[in-house]
Amino acid sequence: MKVILREDVDNLGARGKVVNVKDGYARNFLIPKGLAMRHTAGAAKVLAQERRTFEVKQLKAREAAEALSERLSAVELSVAKRAGDQDVLYGSVTPTDIADLLKEKGFVVDKRKIHLREPVKKLGDYEVHLKLHKDVSPVVKLHVTKEE
Repeated sequence: MKVILREDVDNLGARGKVVNVKDGYARNFLIPKGLAMRHTAGAAKVLAQERRTFEVKQLKAREAAEALSERLSAVELSVAKRAGDQDVLYGSVTPTDIADLLKEKGFVVDKRKIHLREPVKKLGDYEVHLKLHKDVSPVVKLHVTKEE
């Protein structure tokens, strides 16, 4: 069955691509989940309209992410945690902790958009990468100090 993809699907194709898949896969998974629609002349017109709407939404989302990115790049976070004798933390600093610190500074960032290169388990300075948009990834500095 020929279908037009409405979203990017791993191992299948990108949004707007016409692909040939098995009937059951299309009927039972792709079409009910809204990932694809049957390939017809009318569906191509609907997809063209959706593409224009999607591009406008993406442009607005990117502009908002870039504005937020500029403000976030200047932010430095500091957290005090309990640590042992060799500056090893009891526990770690998690993306949830970082999201809470950002919220205190007035920024609302989903914890799933916070990416740590390695777990924060020692005292020191770290760079926290945020994935606000596909093309926008600001870096926030994190200082982990010993709790008195």
